[in-house]
Amino acid sequence: MTATPSPSPAAAPSGGATRRSNTRRVLLAAPRGYCAGVDRAVIAVEKALEQYGAPIYVRHEIVHNKYVVQTLEKKGAIFVDVTAEVPEGSIVMFSAHGVAPTVHAEAAERKLATIDATCPLVTKVHKEAVRYAKEDYDILLIGHEGHEEVIGTSGEAPDHIQLVDGPEDVANVEVRDESKVVWLSQTTLSVDETMETVDALKSKFPNLLSPPSDDICYATQNRQIAVKKLAEDAELVIVVGSKNSSNSIRMVEVALDAGAPAAHLVDFASEIDEAWLEGVTTVGLTSGASVPDVLVDGVIEWLAERGYEDVETVKTADESITFSLPKELRRDLRAEAAALSAE
Repeated sequence: MTATPSPSPAAAPSGGATRRSNTRRVLLAAPRGYCAGVDRAVIAVEKALEQYGAPIYVRHEIVHNKYVVQTLEKKGAIFVDVTAEVPEGSIVMFSAHGVAPTVHAEAAERKLATIDATCPLVTKVHKEAVRYAKEDYDILLIGHEGHEEVIGTSGEAPDHIQLVDGPEDVANVEVRDESKVVWLSQTTLSVDETMETVDALKSKFPNLLSPPSDDICYATQNRQIAVKKLAEDAELVIVVGSKNSSNSIRMVEVALDAGAPAAHLVDFASEIDEAWLEGVTTVGLTSGASVPDVLVDGVIEWLAERGYEDVETVKTADESITFSLPKELRRDLRAEAAALSAE
């Protein structure tokens, strides 16, 4: 079951494009918007509210998107920063970014019924961290300090994991045994930046082991490939996404690195500065993996009002992956919470 929005009716498939066109137009990336993990997490909150009634507590934002969070709050979701904010005997959901084992322990201590909406691709990285820690590897986690996904993954094996925040951080890395070193990564990074860091690590540690599969998620890769394609022909690239969304921020950086003269991140069409359009005939438009298409439609309408009525879809990949909902939604969690609080 998915709730992935349908493409805007204004969009029509198109072939190549050139920057020298005199027609004002929008190149609309495909794929864009919701990935399978975000889709699953948002539906999980909605289903929990339908099934158990409000309030449903969510530890941290379920996904990094202002509009999604505000919409779910209106339906009865309560977002908290720490587990201690959740009243005993309540239901709490863990966000798509994942949490450390200590958070599960905190929930058990507070007698909370839990729903784990961690993206399965993040869960895969967690399992890899646990496995390599058991084999006594030093684990070099490529990611951004303070990001919720990094905090959750690091918590799986804190004595074995050290964070590497970009290639410039490699000089600071020290390991116990250079023959037993492996790298893992945050799933929402720039593919190019991650591999630059990996290359620097391999220069320092020739025996560095790579994980069984690339940890950058398929949706992150696909959206970055699509935005590179937009950058070939657009004078301006607009990425719809929130300021705390790692994958959305990376898409702006990827667009600029790929040659786009300008690229900006906006939550809503109202945040677009009309000055950005000066001298621009072709606008590239895409959105981060936690962005519903209704926000992209709003930008399309805003641009159409300013003469950019021609919308062409630039398709670089097909996505058909879906994830089943958390198994906890098949149980009576209100009854479980009541039983736990009565113990």
